[in-house]
Formats: sequence, structure tokens, C-alpha cells
Amino acid sequence: MAIDHIIIVGGGTAGWMAAAALSRIRAGRPVAITLIESEEIGTVGVGEATIPPFLDFNRLLEIDERDLLSMVQGSFKLGIQFVNWGKIGDSYIHPFGNYGYQVDGISFHHVWHKYQQAGDKRPIQVFNVETMAAHFGRFARTEDYQRDDLPPVNYAYHIDAGRYARYLRNYAETRGVVRREGKISDVTLDNESGFVSSVTMENGDVLKGDLFIDCSGFRGLLIEQALKTGYDDWSNYLPCNRAVALPCLREDGSGPLPYTRATAHSAGWQWQVPLQHRNGNGHVYCNEYMSDDEAHSILVNNIAGKPGAEPNFLRFVTGRRKKFWNKNVVALGLASGFMEPLESTSLHLVNTGINKLIALLSLDGVTQAQEDAFNRLTGKEYARIRDFLILHYNSTTRDDSPFWNYCRNMPVPDSLTEKVELFRQNGQIFREDDELFTETSWAAVMMGQGIKMGGHNAMADAVSEPNTRREIDEMEKSIQFVVQHMPSHGEYLNRYCPAPA
Repeated sequence: MAIDHIIIVGGGTAGWMAAAALSRIRAGRPVAITLIESEEIGTVGVGEATIPPFLDFNRLLEIDERDLLSMVQGSFKLGIQFVNWGKIGDSYIHPFGNYGYQVDGISFHHVWHKYQQAGDKRPIQVFNVETMAAHFGRFARTEDYQRDDLPPVNYAYHIDAGRYARYLRNYAETRGVVRREGKISDVTLDNESGFVSSVTMENGDVLKGDLFIDCSGFRGLLIEQALKTGYDDWSNYLPCNRAVALPCLREDGSGPLPYTRATAHSAGWQWQVPLQHRNGNGHVYCNEYMSDDEAHSILVNNIAGKPGAEPNFLRFVTGRRKKFWNKNVVALGLASGFMEPLESTSLHLVNTGINKLIALLSLDGVTQAQEDAFNRLTGKEYARIRDFLILHYNSTTRDDSPFWNYCRNMPVPDSLTEKVELFRQNGQIFREDDELFTETSWAAVMMGQGIKMGGHNAMADAVSEPNTRREIDEMEKSIQFVVQHMPSHGEYLNRYCPAPA
């Protein structure tokens, strides 16, 4: 059956990202696209930190970066700082760019380890421009230097998720997407195929569709309540199941930091996302080890100013739907599963879900092959991200609370155990299935949390001397030059994309 009408159930960031991207189809064929949302149903709206592939999504939509950041009070993000994770008092940055670059085909951390063993005292962080710029609170884009001999600056954004959804709503409606206000009271399934055939609004209106995008949040109105898809619970690996979010103004006189901060507490961790005029804050925790009141108290006592709103308490179960595409329903965002926001992957998974949907979509109809491919690829993506998140909790020496004792001793997937052991033995990091996180990502977190390289790739010992030493010396100098000539992050924002007061 041909797809003539696509219905998106739920707005928020996920719904309007899907609507904006799918609206581009209408330039070739006038498919009807309807988005249903209710002002009475709030959105989670805490996913304010992004990662670099998010830039590609906005470029695909031909959105102007300056205009976007100004409208969503956005700032730039060079990586994530992790505080108190390996042990209390520790701090490291997971940067968006690579450590150095390959030398004779060998990943840089192997070459660095070789020189460390020979007595070189420089930490690996000095060979990463994002880490050094973040340390000094500076920022500039690669385009600002107009030179090819300097290392590129990789970045993402901090955004106000609610403002971003409204920005995309305007984009999508301008391109023919129709928004329907109201709640859905009933979902009708086809007796033969089991496909969703229509949804009924509370006012009695019936909206028939051919393809449905479920962006209804945790409840999964279509994917779960109607189709009974099922859920894989990963809370044995990722035990946090609560969060409290709270914005605040910055009253300490500091400008916005060019990175997200994740600070571990006794039963979870706190995020700080700096926007132009405020900070987004939240405390992710496990209710088996901490009460809501204690979690709220810890958060309020560790923010940069007075709360700017009432606290927003959230409940969740980390995991994923057993199918992300079931019959003629594709789940995106929280409807598809929840990977806690530790590495800012929530909006990324919406983005990649949309990318896979568009790549597989045929307006001639829905096929089993499309469904199977989407589910297989998305499942692998979730599993790789899951392992990376588990690494943060499990690779710790903290023994100051029952929560951390559990995390340190919990069984982990074999795929993660293998990854850690290979790195511990000789620094090897194998990326599988075009996974999201790079060699530098894995190395940054493992080394940042105390996992040491026992050796390095034997090929690193074969690189030519003294050319290689001269090469890495020049690498460090280039990074120092770039960072020294960067303005502060706040100065850059005021010049490049100031948000209205």
C-alpha cells in the first residue's frame, strides 16, 4: 500500500526533528505529513547537550548556524568533563576531536605510549585541541583561522531543547507539515495486517495514515500501548532510574563553559549544560540508593545560582524496545528506548533514527525487509552506546557508597570486557559496526578512569626517529598556537551568535 499520509504522534524535539527532515520529501512528492501534539502534555526537554553529528542534521536542513544558536540561546561544546568518576577528586575531559593523528598508520595513543615509556612526561591531553581549549575556557571554529596547517576544531552545541523544537516547528510548517492540537483517545489496528490504520482524537476526529512515527515519549502510545512491542530492560547494567532537572541563572559571574560537566555523586551524577543566559542542571540517580528529596537537595546545593523554575522529576528504565520499527510504526526518541544522558546521545539517536528511516523509506509501501534492516542496525547502535555508558560506571575505584560498590562489581557484557582487556594489554581499540564512539573516546574514558595501557602496538616501535619526535613536537606547538589565539567562549558567542536577552 502506497504511503500517502505520514502521521507523527507527539511533538517535542523528536517529533519536530522528524517533521522537519521528512518535510523535505514534499519537494519531490506532496505526501501529507501531520504532527499531533497536545499543549497539555509536557515534554521532557532536558536533552540540551548534543554531539558533533548533530551539526550534520542541521546542515542537511540548510539551517544557518548563527541564526539557530541565537534563537535557541545556544553555546558551543568541545566535549564532556567528568568529575569524581574514577575516584573522588579525579577530573578528565572526553573530547570531540582525536588525540594527535595517525603516524605511519598507527593510532596516536600507541606512539604517545612509546614515548611515555622512554621518559616523555607530556600527558596525552596536550595533543588534543578541544581538551586544551576547554581547559582554558576558549573557543573558535576551524573556519576562523583560514589555514590548512592547523588542527581542526570539532564541536557540538548546548541548546534549549524547547526553543529548538519551536524553531523546527516553524521550519516544518513552512514546508507543508500540518500540526493538529489535541490528545489521542484511541488507536485502530487493521484486522488482517495488524498495522495501525488510524488514530482517533478526543474531539472525535479520525486521522487515517499509512506510516506512523511514534514520538510520544516513555509511554510509547503506538509502539507499546497499541502494538505491545515489548522492552529490553538494561537497569542491571545502568541502574540509575530517576532524574530531577532544574535550570538556573549563573550568579557567580562566570561565562558559559565550552563543555558539558558530569559530576558523580554518591548514587548517580549531575549534569551542567551552559547556555548563553542560564545553565541547565540535573541529577540522575538510582532510587534504591537515594530518595527524591536527597537528590533534589544535592542538586540545589551544587548549582551556580538560584533555581529558575520548579524541579522536574522524571522516572525511566534504561533500555530499548524489542523492535524500533514494528509493522507500520517507527519509534523515535524516548518512545524507542532510553539511554541516560551521560554522553549526550539522546538527540543523536533521534537523528540517526531519522537518517535510517529516510534511507530505507519507500513511498510504495512498508516491507518486512525495511523493518528488519532498521531494527538490526538500530539494535547494534544501542548496544555499542550501552557498553560505552557502562564503562563509566564500572571502571571506578570508588567504594564510598553502596551504589558505587554495586557498579564496580556488577557483571558487564562480554563485548565490554573484551574491549577493556584489549586496551589494558596493549592499547588496542577495535570499533565495530561503524560505532559512534571513536578510538579517542574509548581511550579518553578508560585512561581518565584509571585503566592503564600495559603496552602498545608493536608497529609503534618501528616508526622512524627522529622524524616522529619532531612531528609530535610540532603537533603540540600547533595546538598551543590555536588555543592561545582563541577568544574566550563568552566573547565568541557575543560576537558570533548573541541570543536576545
